[in-house]
Amino acid sequence: MIRRSVALLALAVLAAGCDSSTPSGTPTSSAPTTHPALVLATELPRPQEGRCYQLSYDDAVAPTTDAGHVSCREPHTARTFYVGTIDAVVDGHLLAVDSRRVQDDIAAQCTRRLADDLGGSADDLALSMFRAVWFSPSVEQSDAGASWFRCDVIALAREDELAALPRHLSLDDEGFGTCGTAEPGSSGFERVICSEKHSWRAIAVVRHRGTTYPGAQQLTDDQASCEDPARAAAADPLTVVFSYLAPTRAQWNAGQHYGTCWVPTT
Repeated sequence: MIRRSVALLALAVLAAGCDSSTPSGTPTSSAPTTHPALVLATELPRPQEGRCYQLSYDDAVAPTTDAGHVSCREPHTARTFYVGTIDAVVDGHLLAVDSRRVQDDIAAQCTRRLADDLGGSADDLALSMFRAVWFSPSVEQSDAGASWFRCDVIALAREDELAALPRHLSLDDEGFGTCGTAEPGSSGFERVICSEKHSWRAIAVVRHRGTTYPGAQQLTDDQASCEDPARAAAADPLTVVFSYLAPTRAQWNAGQHYGTCWVPTT
């Protein structure tokens, strides 16, 4: 029997001001003044690759962070795998650090580098619960000269919860694969890390060409691509059961141009 289903994959969104109270005119004191942004920039030095952090999910999806690092021997949920320099000049114009163009470039660089850092391919990464998150200076810190961005690796235990990370990370670690609590598309389905209790597992990626969303029906038709990997994973190649998750339009627009093939594990 071949069972096929198409479900909507929940889109995980893995996304300060400066106040001046000094009146205009001649200062009444000769004491030197310090700009708050300069203090912030001094207190937030360029991050270092290889450092670990104990972040919550909300911390991980924030655009900036001031969390201190911890020893990688201690419990942690994030590790910095790359630190780069922001390129904010486009066509001779300097863009703000929080502009869409700058943030999209940071996101692309961090996402592109993560698979290499974990020793696997883009498909291996898509089948895992590892994700790249990124941080940049605040607008005030950027104005004061901070020009770095930081890429961290995290792992989702489930949609809005981070998993603890081991000291050595690898895409070969099956415990960090993507699994489900029920058949994809069913009411009991929740995407979880494979080290948690599960009954289905994502085993293959079906990639689509082009940048225009092909429509739900076209994506549904592509589920036939799951049959061969499902047959290879089946204990009995004559009885093949699989499910297919197509990207939603929102996921497609966010850059996920692939669907995933799933098989039962129990």
